[in-house]
Amino acid sequence: MKKPNLAVLGATGVVGREILSILVENDVPFENIKFLASSKSAGKKIEFKGKEYTIEEATPDSFEGVNIVLASAGGSTSLALAKEAVKRGCVYIDNSSAFRMEKDVPLVIAGVNHDDLKKHHGIVANPNCSTSQLMLVLKPLHDYAKIKRLIVSTYQAVSGAGLAAINELRESTEASLKGEKFENKKFVKDIAFNVIPQIDVFCENGYTKEEMKVVNETKKILHLDEETPITCTAVRVPVFNSHSEAVTIEFEKEMTPEKARELLENAWGVEVMDDIDNMVFPTPKDTAGKNPVYVGRIRKDLAFDNGISLWCVADNLRIGAALNTVRIAEKVIEMELF
Repeated sequence: MKKPNLAVLGATGVVGREILSILVENDVPFENIKFLASSKSAGKKIEFKGKEYTIEEATPDSFEGVNIVLASAGGSTSLALAKEAVKRGCVYIDNSSAFRMEKDVPLVIAGVNHDDLKKHHGIVANPNCSTSQLMLVLKPLHDYAKIKRLIVSTYQAVSGAGLAAINELRESTEASLKGEKFENKKFVKDIAFNVIPQIDVFCENGYTKEEMKVVNETKKILHLDEETPITCTAVRVPVFNSHSEAVTIEFEKEMTPEKARELLENAWGVEVMDDIDNMVFPTPKDTAGKNPVYVGRIRKDLAFDNGISLWCVADNLRIGAALNTVRIAEKVIEMELF
């Protein structure tokens, strides 16, 4: 197997650091590697696999000789640099939303639709974090009974909004416990001891961009008909890490809880924690730092004849961002698509 030259763009960020950790855990093969970031971080040292590297400022010329870029530096950076990287022969795996809905850009979850990588023209998009964990759960169910309708409510950890959001939860909680005033900077409402039913900006239809990402990305990844009814409510909760989702699926044919449980127990990347008699079901604390998407509360839905409701939880920094980015890179290497 040919070993690629890798570049990690956004290496100093929350997701970037997680990418480095997973590259080591998975022992991803490479010939050479470089670490790229903004001018603010250029010149700093970073240790990787026992060797010290100097972080370089990301410019178009940084991608000369690079085969695969694992990018987690934000949409504006990707819009400025992705096509420059492709011009220089790179496969650019992008964590931002910049290219997700472009027709010629595959939107990929490894283990779900990685065959779509064969259609890439240099850029591959990593889905939104809340979509990513959902797809590993929906794929085996959809393959068996075909999704007719989907209702999702997400309960998203603050780490999905970056380091500043993590700090705001910690600091605002401390201030609240002391009875002190706190000025919110990252969130529009207090996040301490609160839930906020707004993630990203509102669209004309009253949904937020985060909610529409779940709607549109689900259809693209699972190749659903555009008319498939999907709705989502996205909520920010005072949890540091791991997103939770309450999911109701109506199918084209009968799906029993027993069959859904069987399919999910045999699904790649999914672990079932579903024993209500013994209070076994997943929570964010159960899943932080782990790779699977955990599923519980699998039950027949009371609103639909062929409906199932379930609860799924996953570490959003891993499966929702860094882990899938690395897994896509592994598939690109395995399928010799660079």
